Amino acid sequence: MSSWKAKRFWTKTDVVPCDAGYAIHLDGRAVKTPAKSAFVVPSLTLAQACASEWDAQQGVIKPGSMPMTRYANSAIDKVALQHAEVANIVAAYGETDLLCYRATDPAALIARQAAGWDPHLAWAAEVLGAPLRVTQGISPIEQDPQSLRRLREITGDHGPFLLAALHDLVAITGSLILGLAMAKGTLSSDEAFALSRIDEAWQAELWGQDEDATVVESVKRADLSTALQFFRYHG
Repeated sequence: MSSWKAKRFWTKTDVVPCDAGYAIHLDGRAVKTPAKSAFVVPSLTLAQACASEWDAQQGVIKPGSMPMTRYANSAIDKVALQHAEVANIVAAYGETDLLCYRATDPAALIARQAAGWDPHLAWAAEVLGAPLRVTQGISPIEQDPQSLRRLREITGDHGPFLLAALHDLVAITGSLILGLAMAKGTLSSDEAFALSRIDEAWQAELWGQDEDATVVESVKRADLSTALQFFRYHG
């Protein structure tokens, strides 16, 4: 296996306006995506964030330290080419949304879930026009087809860059409603993450924190924050 790794070869990083948005040039050479497509993003704020990541590279290029660039690459190389498929994957979370499946006991956990989740289901019904049904336990519940159609429409209205981020906002929390609430500015990433971890927090209070689980939780929290940051950089 080759041990070759890309290294910094440029001295100057520039954001350059173009017909479709903003490109990034390294010593005058336009950046390409991994699939060799033109790296062009829709907003100046996002372009500046990506350019900062390129400019921060010293020696060997570390893609893991370039989250905004990686999201943009994914939007261009993957999501843009299969937008409908990705939108359907994201929208499908509405069929089994985390907020709809409640504990059967104890009463204190049931109350905590209701206090945390009910307001956001009410928001989905009133603002999004997509009321969802709630059940206790894990047995599947059928949602109103009209609500699911509405959620698919809302999800599909996001362009490739926004959809790339929305995918992770939803997947990390397990809730399309929490993901859309973050996207529309109703929730911060920390608030949404806490709401998505009500059950886990309850267990930790009862049995104590698991060290490995705490590490995983920290990574997921950071990933959620990054996804929301990318979403907001779009505009």
